[in-house]
Parts: sequence; C-alpha cells; structure tokens
Amino acid sequence: MRILHTSDWHLGRTLHGVDLLGHQAAYLDHLVEVVRSEGVGAVLVAGDVYDRAIPPVDAVNLLSDTVARLAEHADVVLTPGNHDSAIRLGFGASLMRPGVHFRTRVPDVGAPVLLDPASRGGSGGQVAVYAVPYLDPDAVRWELADGCGCGEPDAPEAHDAPPPTAPAAERRPLPRSHEAVTAAAMRRIAADVAARRAAGQGERVRNVVMAHAFVVGGQASESERDIRVGGVDSVPAGVFGGVGVDYVALGHLHGPQKVSVPSDVSRETTGQGGAGATMARYSGSPLAYSFSEMHQNKSTVLLDLDATGEARAELVPAPVPRRLSEVSGTLDELLGAPGDAYTDDWLRVFVTDESRPAEMYARVRGRFPHALQVQHRPPRTAEREVVSVVGSGRDPLEVTHEFVQHVTGSGPGPTEAAALRTALERALASERSA
Repeated sequence: MRILHTSDWHLGRTLHGVDLLGHQAAYLDHLVEVVRSEGVGAVLVAGDVYDRAIPPVDAVNLLSDTVARLAEHADVVLTPGNHDSAIRLGFGASLMRPGVHFRTRVPDVGAPVLLDPASRGGSGGQVAVYAVPYLDPDAVRWELADGCGCGEPDAPEAHDAPPPTAPAAERRPLPRSHEAVTAAAMRRIAADVAARRAAGQGERVRNVVMAHAFVVGGQASESERDIRVGGVDSVPAGVFGGVGVDYVALGHLHGPQKVSVPSDVSRETTGQGGAGATMARYSGSPLAYSFSEMHQNKSTVLLDLDATGEARAELVPAPVPRRLSEVSGTLDELLGAPGDAYTDDWLRVFVTDESRPAEMYARVRGRFPHALQVQHRPPRTAEREVVSVVGSGRDPLEVTHEFVQHVTGSGPGPTEAAALRTALERALASERSA
C-alpha cells in the first residue's frame, strides 16, 4: 500500500507578520496532485493541522476543501497536535464522508482505522492505522492509567503492564511525563496488535502508528511550541519498538528526519515481517516557520508498505514559495552588488556598521522589500565586558549617553544630545510639579 505522511501544516500561521495562508494553499494543491499522480491509498496527517486552537475562518475553509479533494483519491486520517484543539478539530467527525477519519479522542488510541488497500488499487492485507493524538500528561495521565506505574522506581517494563481493563482499584495516575502517557498508549496498541495476530486469519495485517511528540533523537528548531512538563519534553524512541509496528508517522518537529527505533529481538511481535525493525520518520512542516529552519529541505514522505510490512520511504520535495535567508554586512555592502542575490528572499538582515546608519530600516527595506528582520549588529571587540553599577550619584544625562553608546556603538550626536537633555529636563520638571 502506498501512504503519504505529512504533518505540521499550521494553517493560519504567519511569519513575522506575513500571511502564509496562500502559500499553505499552494502546498496543499501540490499534495493533492501527488496523491492523484502517485496512486496514494492513504494520507496521514500527524498533528498541528491548525496553528492555534481557534483557527481563522479562512484556515477552516482551506482544510475542509483540502480534505474533500484528498478523499476523492485516498483515505484520510488526521490527528490533533499540541497547537490544535482536539475538540474543535474532531467536531462532527461522525458526520464525515466515508474515508475521512478525524481521530481526536484519547480512548480510541487502541482502536485502529482499518484500511483496505484493494479499495484504493493497492494489494496485500489490511493496514491498521493507530492514530494517537497529542497527549498532554496533565490531561490524560488518569484517563490512560492502567496500573503500570512505568517511569517510577522498580516499575515493570512498559509492555509488561496489566491490561487497560485492569480493575480501577489497581490503577493510579501515570507519572507526569510524555514518556509515561505515550508508553501507556502504546500498551493499548500492543494489546490490539497481539489480539489481531492471535486471530490470524488471511494475510498479515500491517501496522502504522501516528504520533505527535518529541521523540529522543529528533533535531528541534525554534518553531515548535515548548511542550515540557516537569522539565521533560521527550519520549524515548524505544517506546515504539518491539510491539509489531511497521512504521511510525511522527509529527511535531519541523525538520524532516528519520528516528532510530531500537528493536526488541526477544519478543515475537516485531515489525517488518519479523525482521525486528520499525521505521520512524518526521515528515516535517511544509513551509519554514522560523529562520532556524532556513537550511531545511521541506518535503512529504511517500511510503510503500509491502505485504510483509517492510517500509520503503521516499521524500517528495515541497514547493518553496520564497527562500528564507540571512545576510550581514555594512549598509554600503548590502546596498551594493553583494545584496543582489537576496532581493527576492524572506530575509533577516544584520547591519554591521560601527555606528547605526541614518534611516537604516527604511534603506534596507527599500533594497530588500521582503526583509522580515533588520538588526544593527556592530562588531564587538574581544575585550572583557565591564558591568558598571549606576548609583544615585551619577549624572542621569551621562548615563543616557553611555546607554546610547552601548546600543548603537557610538555616542549621541549634537542633535541627539540636545533631545536627550530636553527630555531629561522635562521629566525632572514633571517630578517636581507632581
């Protein structure tokens, strides 16, 4: 079966004030075309469909239109991330057209969406997609409690816990961590995988897990919202291993990357047709949402699962609406030939003149119409920084002059000095008259 794995659309997001919805729509047009041209049977969207819990109306309309178009060619499974509202994203899920699955409820993590490849032109047995929404430890540690106590001293192994149906008296809240709640969700999935294998009728069921989490080994950027709870934000990759999962479709980190999942060869329930390997990947976001992502090659994962569950992944490059770049130099350098290569880019500009140039921002924007950040960053000497204490005996005007020197690299000129003196005198007069 051919599967398309994507995530972190963040519909409705802006980039330093630039509305990205048109560019996001262009990516989704590209996605629909890939699904159509590549014979994709299922599209998995692993969280952060919207950028915030209450998305703009235009973003909601864009999602509705996109899902309808994708569903003409493939089954669609979506889960919420830490930016989405699970309730709003899942509203009306029971009314959706056949082939569209909004999986937003925590109790459903152990109940897969069963896909029939033959209905979409594929082959092999069913594919079970276990869709795990973003799990906030504070919100779900009671709901997923199963009596394991994993993560506490002398806790049993994650996959050896009592079943989720254990009597309530045996349960206690899970530890307050992403590892604990994700491991609890995987125990429910492992139990369902084992039950289906025990039933063992017909061809092998292939198993895919969707999860929105920071898995150990992934490389983060500045764009992902901090999800730390109790100082910890990560989930060990081993949580997904040794339970018969063939592929883990991850969301949350914006850089496309593969995550190594340790295999547990002592167990019978390994993935990949018994080979013991589980492939896990972050699809990454379709667009760069911060300058920390400017060197990432954005893409979508095109996955082929053969009849044994062996996964082969290909990255399909995403369209780039406008390059994200960074440039530095003196203002004269930036306004000259060295700046020619950056005039069409979304740009972060560092102006390195010793003193802040007059009308710096306006002149930079005139040269680079898509500049998003403009900063004055004069060269600093290697001498040790001296921190001086400003006491009540210091001349306030002298302190303001030193501040201007510190910020701009040079002291105030005659006009600026006069303006500072006037402002200070007015402030003192106001204090005296109060």
